Amino acid sequence: MKKILVPTDFSKTATMATDVAFDIAKKSGASIVLLHVVEEASGGSFNVEGQVATASMTMNDKLFNLVLLKKARTQLEKVVKDPKYADVKVDGELRVGNPYHGMRTIIAEQKVDLIVMGTEGRTGFSEMLIGSNTEKVIRNSHSPVLTVQKKPITTDFKNIVYATAMSEDEEIFSRMVKKTQQIYNSTIHLVRINTPGDFERDHIVKTFMEKFAKKLGLKNYTLNIYNDMTIEEGIIRFADQINADLIAMATHGRSGFAHVIAGSVAEEVASHSKRPVLTFVVKH
Repeated sequence: MKKILVPTDFSKTATMATDVAFDIAKKSGASIVLLHVVEEASGGSFNVEGQVATASMTMNDKLFNLVLLKKARTQLEKVVKDPKYADVKVDGELRVGNPYHGMRTIIAEQKVDLIVMGTEGRTGFSEMLIGSNTEKVIRNSHSPVLTVQKKPITTDFKNIVYATAMSEDEEIFSRMVKKTQQIYNSTIHLVRINTPGDFERDHIVKTFMEKFAKKLGLKNYTLNIYNDMTIEEGIIRFADQINADLIAMATHGRSGFAHVIAGSVAEEVASHSKRPVLTFVVKH
């Protein structure tokens, strides 16, 4: 791993994500790209009296944008130069425009290996600012995404829950999980969630899981089947049960023996899990 991207709006959640990225970067030898995107003010809006803004507001918009940029630049430089991140190379990137498209652009330009993002969850006010963009990135990113909702008890990821659909297409993601395991000397807990609408007998699933683990060359792992009403609830509860440090899941849309772990499931787990969640989109 060489480069980690951390989108930030300088909120408490974003700062927490930056701290997690720092710990990972220090452990793996990666550098961090800290990205802030300023959304432009436009004249085509309404004022507090409900009147449509006119062309005469254009200069005011430009001045307002300049103020936003100046403030953002100061905030970004403060984080980049923060002594607590001195052990890792941190670069700041300031962009103007749509936050999601800004993230996509920088991911392509910088050849990012990992994205670390904060998410408030669906009940938090910052869902409007952070959550919706996080979900878009989870659904569409070509790089793995690590989401953090709450400050983790530890970033020493010793127990990793690998929620899997046991698809051949997970080979790339499995290499990411194995690399994480090597860095932290972890145990991988493979889990298949049984739901009322997608149930398989234990001995059949265990046999399939054993073949899957052997094919991927996994070491130091456990095989688990967990019953719950939904996939996302099962993944979160199983992780709670074994006191996992990290949840890892590949998302894809192809049906198969084990079941689909769809993008929407990954988004739900990322939004509601109190543990960091690593996701990767398998494209077809």
